[in-house]
Amino acid sequence: MRSSGFSTPRRRRTAVTFVSALTLLSLAACGTSSSGDQDPAPGGSADAATPLDPKTKLTLTIDCMPPAAKKAELKQWKEDVATFNKTYPNITIDGRSTPGQCLEPPRFTAMLKAKSQPDVFYAYFTDLDQVLDNDGAADISAYVNEKTVPALADIDPDVMKVLKKDDKLYALPTSNYRMGLLINRGLFEKAGLDPDTPPSTWEEVREAADKIAGLGKGIAGFGEYSAGNTGGWHYTATVYGEGGEIVGPDGKAAFNDATGKRVAQNLYDMRWKDDSMGKTQLLKWGDLQKQMATDKLGMFLAAPDDITYMVQQLGADYANFGMGPMPGQKATLFGGNSYMIKKGISSDKIKAAVAWLDLKTLSPGKGQFAWSRTKADGLPVGLPQPAFFTGAAKEQDDKERADHATMPVENFRAFTDNPVDGKAEPPKAQEVYKVLDTVMSTLLTNKDADIDKLLDTAEQQVNQVLANQ
Repeated sequence: MRSSGFSTPRRRRTAVTFVSALTLLSLAACGTSSSGDQDPAPGGSADAATPLDPKTKLTLTIDCMPPAAKKAELKQWKEDVATFNKTYPNITIDGRSTPGQCLEPPRFTAMLKAKSQPDVFYAYFTDLDQVLDNDGAADISAYVNEKTVPALADIDPDVMKVLKKDDKLYALPTSNYRMGLLINRGLFEKAGLDPDTPPSTWEEVREAADKIAGLGKGIAGFGEYSAGNTGGWHYTATVYGEGGEIVGPDGKAAFNDATGKRVAQNLYDMRWKDDSMGKTQLLKWGDLQKQMATDKLGMFLAAPDDITYMVQQLGADYANFGMGPMPGQKATLFGGNSYMIKKGISSDKIKAAVAWLDLKTLSPGKGQFAWSRTKADGLPVGLPQPAFFTGAAKEQDDKERADHATMPVENFRAFTDNPVDGKAEPPKAQEVYKVLDTVMSTLLTNKDADIDKLLDTAEQQVNQVLANQ
């Protein structure tokens, strides 16, 4: 449920959009490979594992080039193209910029069906099945190794796992997130709480929320979503934190158990018994951020890039926010974004794509991880995201990120020093979240809500969704 690399952070939403034949033809016309050098069996070449020959000449189409409105990001893109061309002078990077969000689900689906995706195309972690169902991505397993991607061994195995199907690799990561507890440090201090030690259990969250709400003036202690699929998304995250499952190993709904009921009961109690969640409900992404940015909310579950949105779009101050780990700490929902490579393009194009992604998104100190450049260009440095490196790569990146930070990184120490194992989103995530939205909205708007009945009904509905895979 994350945003594109250059757009304002938004949670992915489902939408039903009629795509006309004219639209599909238009997509096909503008998105097809420009050089036409297709290989009937990419990946079958004996030299697939070797790096690209610097003399190779071709054109590589890549989507999600920053738009003109993102001046700093576009400047960096052009700089990285120039750096890439120092090694590969005969490769033309044909960047494609999309108005609005880089990846919009209806447009993405239409593109896949029309086979009009660029050679290198952007996707959410949760898009893998949809892409493969449409025969859209190349198996790049043979092309990705420590010669072509030197930091490969230091990329989080949890991240690499979600980019594979049947042990075949279909994508490389560009960003990722792990959810935690986002806090308003100013309200914590006013309520007599220590902002350097955010709550780490739901019992502590409930106590802190009650104290913050006690400040009055319309301030809520804890906020939660319940609309636009975001309520189901957060219910999932909370269940994960408590060690539960949304979909079990048998492929059926697994949240209607003691853990799922405990999560629901805790939210109900905070809303109706403690009155610490505020009167306004049916909130979706963007609403809680506005409340926190205006000092009307003490805590909510979030990923680090929510802070950037509050600062850049809502005029807040980085110093006013902090993060702790996901309450419960048994697991945390994680997700992110990746680039896939179009099935059917030539072996050399796949090699060129891997070389570009290595420079732009996978190398500490370069591309998106060139933090000194990011700071000089007036962009934020210091958030614990992207965070898909481990080992030596992580040590290098952590140091450089801290050295060039434009915000107090110590405010996120409770989050970064207490890592929680990531857990991927459930299958049919958006459809499952839509069902679970009803659970959340009813809990938070109906004092007479019957938790057992709500979860029984949701279980039946989710199983229907899963049966239609």
